[in-house]
Amino acid sequence: MHGSVNSTALQGVDAVAVSVEADVGRGLPKFIVVGLPDTAVQESRERVRAAIKNSGLPFPDGRVTVNLAPADLRKEGPLYDLPMAIAILGAEGALGDDWREKTAHALFLGELALNGTVRPVSGALPAALLAKQRGHTRIYVPTANAAEAGLAEGVVVLPVQDLPSLVSHLHGETPLIPWEAAAGTTDDRTDATDLALVRGQAQARRALEIAAAGGHNLLLSGPPGAGKTMLARALVGILPEMSRAEALEVTKIYSVAGLTAAGAGLAVRRPFRAPHHTASGIALIGGGTTPRPGEVSLAHRGVLFLDELPEFARHTLENLRQPLEDGAVTVSRAHGTVRFPAKFSLVAAQNPCPCGYADDPDRECSCAPEQVRRYRKRISGPLLDRIDLHIAVPRLPFQEYFGEASAEDSATVRARVMAARERQAARLRETGLFTNAELGARHLKEHCRLPPKAEALLQNAADRLHLSARAASRILRVSRTIADLEGAESLDLPHVAEALQFRGAQP
Repeated sequence: MHGSVNSTALQGVDAVAVSVEADVGRGLPKFIVVGLPDTAVQESRERVRAAIKNSGLPFPDGRVTVNLAPADLRKEGPLYDLPMAIAILGAEGALGDDWREKTAHALFLGELALNGTVRPVSGALPAALLAKQRGHTRIYVPTANAAEAGLAEGVVVLPVQDLPSLVSHLHGETPLIPWEAAAGTTDDRTDATDLALVRGQAQARRALEIAAAGGHNLLLSGPPGAGKTMLARALVGILPEMSRAEALEVTKIYSVAGLTAAGAGLAVRRPFRAPHHTASGIALIGGGTTPRPGEVSLAHRGVLFLDELPEFARHTLENLRQPLEDGAVTVSRAHGTVRFPAKFSLVAAQNPCPCGYADDPDRECSCAPEQVRRYRKRISGPLLDRIDLHIAVPRLPFQEYFGEASAEDSATVRARVMAARERQAARLRETGLFTNAELGARHLKEHCRLPPKAEALLQNAADRLHLSARAASRILRVSRTIADLEGAESLDLPHVAEALQFRGAQP
C-alpha cells in the first residue's frame, strides 16, 4: 500500500515543497527513511513509531519505506514527524477510503512526542505562505504555531494538539476548529530608552533622528560614560511601527531561526540586536553547516548595535561590508546557496583609544600614540566609508547630566520621523524600497538632484576630504532625509551642508 502527503523544507527564509511518501509492504519489520534526511529526520523513525502505537493506532508489521521527495534536496529537522505518521497510517488503511481526497490540497508539519502530542517547529510562516502559493486550501500545524501560520491570509490553518485528534478529524468524527486571528497588538515601546532621559548631546540627538528617518548607519565615538549606549538604545523608540510587509519579513526570519515564542503571531516591534564583541563571523553574518540567519538578518528592518566596535575581531567586522551595501547576505555551501535579507541600521559605538580619554579635555590619556594608532586602525576605511553619520559624543559637565532642563521625549521625535517616512513611502511607492538609505544609483539620480550651489559645495567637500564615490552617495541620501524631515520637496544647500557635518567626526 502507498500513501503520500504534502510537507515543506526550508531554504534560507523561504519554503519549498516536499512530498512525503510512504510504502507499506511485506517482509521483516523495518522502517527506512530515504531522500537525503539529516540525523533529526532519521531519528523520526523512533518518534513516529512510538507516537502511533501510544496513540492506540496500528503501526504496520512489515517493511515501511518513507521517501522525502525531491531526493536531491537535503531534509532537516523534526517537522516531518507528523506528515510521516499520516502517510504511514494512510498507506496502512487506518484513515478510511477517502483520506487522499481530504489531504490532497493540504500541507502538514509538526514534531511528534512519544505519546502522540504535536510539538511546535520552526518555519511555520514560510510553510503557510508556500501553501497559499501552491493553491493548498489547508495547513495542519502544531497548536503553538497556529498564530504564526495564520499570518498567511487565504489558507485555513488547522491547529493539531495530538495525533489521535488529527486522525479523528480525517475520519470525519471530530473536526478540528480552524484558527482565527485575535485582535492585533501594538508597539508600546516599553523596553526602549526614552530620549527625554538623554541630557545634552544635541548633535547626537539630531543624528539619531536623521538615522531613524532614513534608515542610516551611525557611528558614535566618545569617552566612557558619555551616553553612547543610551543613545543607541533610544533609537528603537523613535522608529515608526513596521508596515505589514516589513513585519512579515521579520517574522519569517525569526520563524526560520526558531526564535518565535509559542503562540506568537506577527512581529510588532522592530528588532534591536546587540551581539557581544566576542561573536564569531558566522554568528554575526549567518551560515553554518545548515545555514541559519545571523545577527545582521535578525536585525532586519531594525537596529544592529555593535558596542566597543574596535574590540570585535577585524575579520568579523569585514564581513559586514556586503550586507551594509546590498541589504542581504548570500551564504554558499556545498549543497546549495541561500540568501538572507539584512536591511538594518547599524549603530556602532567606540572609545577614541584603549583607555577612552584620548580626546577628553579634562582627563589625561594613558595610551602611547602608537597604541592609539593601532586601536583606530582596527576598523578599516572601507567599513567606515559605509557608515553615513559619524558623531563625536563628548563627556558633558555635571550640571548638564543632573540639571533640571528637559529634552524632547521619544514620542515627539517619533512623530517627525513618521512624517518623514511617509514622504519617503509616497515617493518610493513604485520602487519597492522603504527608506532613503536603500536608494540605488538610479534612484539617487532621480530623487536627489542638487541645485548648482549645493552641487558645488559637495564637489569642493569631496575634493578637500578625499571622499569616495560611495561616501558622496551616502551624503546625498542623508541630505534627502534631512529634506524629508523639513518637509522639503527638493534638496537645497542647507541640507547638503548639514549632511557634510556628519562626516567630520570620523577618527
